[in-house]
Amino acid sequence: MKFHYRNKKKTFAGIPKKYATLDQSKTVLIPVPYDYTQTWKKGAKKGPKAFLSAAEHMELYDIETNSEVYKKGIFLVPYIINSSVSTKKMIEKVYNVTKKFLSKEKFITFIGGDHSISIGSIRAFGEKYTNLSILHMDAHTDLRPMYKGSPYNHACSMYEASKKYPLIQIGIRSMDIMEKKYIQKENIFYMHKIYQNDLWMQNAIHKLSNNVFISIDIDVFDPSIAPSTGTPEPGGLSWYTTLKFLKKVFNKKNVIGFDIVELLPNKNESSTDFLAVKLYYKLLSYKHVNVN
Repeated sequence: MKFHYRNKKKTFAGIPKKYATLDQSKTVLIPVPYDYTQTWKKGAKKGPKAFLSAAEHMELYDIETNSEVYKKGIFLVPYIINSSVSTKKMIEKVYNVTKKFLSKEKFITFIGGDHSISIGSIRAFGEKYTNLSILHMDAHTDLRPMYKGSPYNHACSMYEASKKYPLIQIGIRSMDIMEKKYIQKENIFYMHKIYQNDLWMQNAIHKLSNNVFISIDIDVFDPSIAPSTGTPEPGGLSWYTTLKFLKKVFNKKNVIGFDIVELLPNKNESSTDFLAVKLYYKLLSYKHVNVN
């Protein structure tokens, strides 16, 4: 399949081109500027642009890991879709481009866009990897079989995966009562329980299989540090709690890829854009640098 790319000269965070070629890069970053299925605030289709703009202002040395992970190479894929295509078509394109880069043995990452982008990527990862589990970090369960007449709505983003794989859900604090019958009861970590102590971290990691795909909705964070998202919910995760947990996941499991979704940029508030970029870069550091 041929993809029509844009932004052909841009590199992630303005890194030197020698670290941004496909052949030399361990990591591939796929932006998916799509928000057709959002049901409250729209604007997540602008998330990738805001994310990439914020990246231009990020220091590329990470203090915690004493590393410059960009030197492992980050290939930025120009936009594969536009916001006018159908959700089904978007999911097909994400699936196909994911398969393309999986065949090249790359570590594949995504920036959305609304959460429906995860449906296509998880399908592709599931075809390549056995013993796969999904780590879903979100304020919402996203387990509706159908919403507003579509099985591809962002509120349905984890339903298909839940029928195929262990789905470990972290930070949940909002759901419809009908979703209760679809949750994997032993694999869900509600936010009001998480706040009691740190024992949940080891418990959650124990439930993950060896190969893990991570899907992070920005609204898993408390809106005091990440207000720019489509459906903010009070009482979310803090920055360092999130990093502490994810560092453990990367140390103990084989993380095969991840996405960050539901960034809805606000021209009057750019801290969430920067949080998303810092999170992205931290996760690459945890993946490619040996740290304890």
